[in-house]
Amino acid sequence: MSEAVDALARRHLLRADRQEDLCFALWHPSTGQTRTTALVERLILPREGERNVHGNASFESHYFTRALSEAAQAGAGLALMHSHPGGLAWQGMSPDDINTEQGHAAAVYGATKFPFVGLTIASDGAWSARFWERTAPRQYARRDCATVRVVGERLGSTFMEALAPVPRGTEAQIRTISAWGKKKQTDLARLRVGIVGAGSVGAFIAEGMARTGIEDVTVIDFDRIETKNLDRLLYAKRGNVGALKAEALAGHLGECATAARFDALPVVAAVYEDAGFRAALDCDILFSCVDRPWGRHVLNLIAYAHLIPVIDGGISVRTNRHEELAAADWRAHTVTVGHQCMQCMGQYDAGLVQLEREGYLDDPTYIQGLDKGHPLKARENVFAFSMACASLQTLQMLAMTLDPLGRSNPGQQLYHFVGSFMEPSEHGKCSPECLFPELVARGDHCGFKVTGTPPSNRDPVVEKLPEPVPSLSQRLLRAVKRLFVG
Repeated sequence: MSEAVDALARRHLLRADRQEDLCFALWHPSTGQTRTTALVERLILPREGERNVHGNASFESHYFTRALSEAAQAGAGLALMHSHPGGLAWQGMSPDDINTEQGHAAAVYGATKFPFVGLTIASDGAWSARFWERTAPRQYARRDCATVRVVGERLGSTFMEALAPVPRGTEAQIRTISAWGKKKQTDLARLRVGIVGAGSVGAFIAEGMARTGIEDVTVIDFDRIETKNLDRLLYAKRGNVGALKAEALAGHLGECATAARFDALPVVAAVYEDAGFRAALDCDILFSCVDRPWGRHVLNLIAYAHLIPVIDGGISVRTNRHEELAAADWRAHTVTVGHQCMQCMGQYDAGLVQLEREGYLDDPTYIQGLDKGHPLKARENVFAFSMACASLQTLQMLAMTLDPLGRSNPGQQLYHFVGSFMEPSEHGKCSPECLFPELVARGDHCGFKVTGTPPSNRDPVVEKLPEPVPSLSQRLLRAVKRLFVG
């Protein structure tokens, strides 16, 4: 849920008199490859006489009927929220809680065709949640959620330890844990982090996540390693030329991860393909390391409609007429509900999305016809600049998840290499005409299909480096070794 929905729920449910309270809410599904998320869009607060708060909170039948009707009309699922004023952290369920939720699951499913969702908030603001799934006619079973996430200025997560066990710190993490403590590290490590784009910036970020102790990293990229990538891909060697970037990077991460349990999932697809899109929806936070408009457009939608924060960045390099470096700038920002979207801040041109869909951005003749200074002609991924941009993006992510001293939003950061200065941070808002803020928490029901078939001319170069020719002395040495070995 968004921070705004969380704040309203807290005000209603966490009463000053420490009585239990309740309310209903509407939710929309976000369907990934391996998980389904319930996105709580808005609350349906009780009116006078619709619930009782003395002792165990309960609701009247006409309140339930009203909420069910609103859910059916909105094409949404229905959730019941209630509070445990004396509880801390993830909450279990009393027999009364179970009977109430399970007893109404059939009516909810019949009216909405979605499972009934139950949420409990403890006195410290921690949420717990479950789905009541239909297993047979008139039979509904509880399926506990692994995590509940609140998204906004910061990313706050509550975990069910039976499904998301507390990570065991390792000797390799001593310095990391000493920086922000065990509690922050256990919450950080359990996030599923997605790296969209396994190029030079994505490689630095992915290795940083693995070394920091993140347990689950998903790498999404369709491309292959080419010779021209070797000056900037942290994980690539001569023998990797021709290999898939996602697979090569995922394999590399396994060798440098510090977590006791680590999983790197390579997804060989673009984020605008269904496989890449669904894999992204399985993540808790995403890094945008793409340089094309279609990918950024997809990630922009995910940040708002699916409530998955996206840490985006970019590099811009300009030379003068003497082919000398005139400017090198890199930027980083967090795209999420309440923040300015990538389209409004000018990170991509919506008009180019359709051109990419039709294959024009992979057509050399089209690119050659553009002006010399056109951004599509840029070749900006220099190793040192990529390293610096990746650092800024990583720090944006850490600020949002660690919330140091309550300062979780660094704003939009822009650094100029020529002149060596950082511009004052900006905290922009979307324009009134922007469509994305209206899609918050709509998930699969947002009404926009941003995925599609890759352009037919998108065919990555499969190139193998020639084997180095051994010198005469090397050939003689090998011949001598063969004689002695037999």
